Amino acid sequence: MANEQADPATGLRALRPDDWDKWYANLSRAFGGIPEGDEERELWNSFTEFDRSLGVWDGDECVGTAGAFSFRLTVPGGDSVPAAGVTMVSVAATHRRRGVLRSMMRRQLDDVRSWGEPLAVLTASEPAIYGRFGYGAAAFQMNAEIDTRRTSLSVPPGTDDVRLRYAVPADVLDACEAVYARLVPGRPGMLARRPGWERLGTVDPAGGRDGASPLQCVVAERGGETVGYARFRVKPHYGPAGHDGSVVLSDLAALDPAADGALWRFLFGVDLTSTLVARGRPVDEAWQYMVSDIRRCRPEVRDSLYLRLVEVGSALRARTYQTPVDVVFEVEDVFCPWNAGRWRLSGDAKGASCERTQDTADLALSVRELGAAYLGGVSLAALAAAGRVRELRRGALAEASLAFGSAGVAPWLPHGF
Repeated sequence: MANEQADPATGLRALRPDDWDKWYANLSRAFGGIPEGDEERELWNSFTEFDRSLGVWDGDECVGTAGAFSFRLTVPGGDSVPAAGVTMVSVAATHRRRGVLRSMMRRQLDDVRSWGEPLAVLTASEPAIYGRFGYGAAAFQMNAEIDTRRTSLSVPPGTDDVRLRYAVPADVLDACEAVYARLVPGRPGMLARRPGWERLGTVDPAGGRDGASPLQCVVAERGGETVGYARFRVKPHYGPAGHDGSVVLSDLAALDPAADGALWRFLFGVDLTSTLVARGRPVDEAWQYMVSDIRRCRPEVRDSLYLRLVEVGSALRARTYQTPVDVVFEVEDVFCPWNAGRWRLSGDAKGASCERTQDTADLALSVRELGAAYLGGVSLAALAAAGRVRELRRGALAEASLAFGSAGVAPWLPHGF
């Protein structure tokens, strides 16, 4: 468990409430040093779990930071599994190449294991850093800049039955959060948020708008029930041909195709705009199949969620498998050696077991590859083609790769942390 005493060799200890200002200042400086507004600082202070956060101190100076939010993450099969949301990781530029990051990662993963959490997840500002600590890229996101003047939208049946209305974002926060909560079990990678986290979607600092409007919200209703919402900003622009502003989408969620179609149709039609900017969306989101010309949407896929199996056996037992699987993995894990060795996974769509075994291995891989494949968005077969998984029994790769899929739904992380 986290220890309140500093390690005399490294200055590493759990965060105390009266440390927070110095700790957060070090983090802010590492990410450019641009000060945040009071609302943002208060929000992140309220989210900080002090006994799950670490600081490295050189005398009175904080030179390293790392935190671990207590989340529950949806996995294939719909269950939510305890997961440490690794966050706020920084090392002062004056203390690079001294083992500060490694000491925090070592302590953090030991702590996560002691808390009984089988998974750790993070978003990476520098992806190259985290592979050596066993994290694999497990979920991706879609970014798009849609030319709404030259792209039409074909919406699903029932769209016209959905009523849309403007609302003050804070006034409909509970209704929007209820929509989000209903969606969480249906997609791997989504986070079951703790109370208070819904505020993240409505933080609206003036300095972060980049010339756009304050945050706006439209809710979708049917029969008096909220069935979806979109939060967005409008960025005006007047060019040689007249008004050609942008709609900048912040968040969108819908309970059914008609509500989804109504919200996207609204965003395509906002007056005095010609571009819809959407970032961080699911890679399989339906709007891609409603548009008349996907090329004019400039789709771009990038990495999003990185995942590490902290306890291989517990993690593989926690999810279900699309098809029956019975395979022995030879797992390499240098950083968390308790995971290393052979594990027999037997499972199907109803559940799974995963135990240590002395049986002959069928597949060999590192814990990083297991993390990448865990949510079903990255194929073990694709990793094998890249030389990162070795098939030791003929047919085992195809069996495991199919079983690890996520039943046609791409994993998605809805927001950063």
